[in-house]
Order: sequence, then C-alpha cells, then structure tokens
Amino acid sequence: MKRTDMMRKERELRQARKKELRVASHEDKKDTMSVGAYIDRLYSLFFHDETRVYNTKHSVEILELLEEMKKALSVEECDTIIRKAIRKSKVTEKDEAFRDLKELMGS
Repeated sequence: MKRTDMMRKERELRQARKKELRVASHEDKKDTMSVGAYIDRLYSLFFHDETRVYNTKHSVEILELLEEMKKALSVEECDTIIRKAIRKSKVTEKDEAFRDLKELMGS
C-alpha cells in the first residue's frame, strides 16, 4: 500500500470518528429542553388577561413544569424563565405573579 493511500485511510478514519462524536453530542442536546422552550411552555399554561395571571397557584401543569425546571436548571435560569414568561404575557401585575410562581416552586 502506498504512503498516500495510508494517509487517506487515516484521514477518513479520523473524519468518521469526529462525525460520530458530533452526532452523539447533538443527540444528547436534543433530549433536554432549551430555555426558550421552557419560556414558551410556561407562557402557554398561563390563564391571564391584561392585568394579572390567574392560575399561578392552582395549576397542576404549571407545578409539574416548575418541578421539571427545578431538576434540570439552576435557580437563576428558573428565575429568568419565570420572569420572561410573565413578561411575554404582558400583564401589569408582574411582581405578584412572580412571587406566586416562586412560592409554588418552593424557593
């Protein structure tokens, strides 16, 4: 086998390994939800009008999502998600909704 053929085979082997690692890491990232996905999901669970979010204390779905967030993310990221979801709802009583959701979350 010529030297160029051996170098080509080695190069192809390195590229195949690199591709396997890239695909494996991409699949790992797919399993976890992004911060934006959590914001959209939390916002979709809100029952709100122009002034306040009404179902912050009584919704089982919101509680389950908050527990999932608590396990997967840090406290700062959870706070950011809650604030951005409330901001997306465009209610005027943001502080009250934030306090209720933090209380529900247990922090």
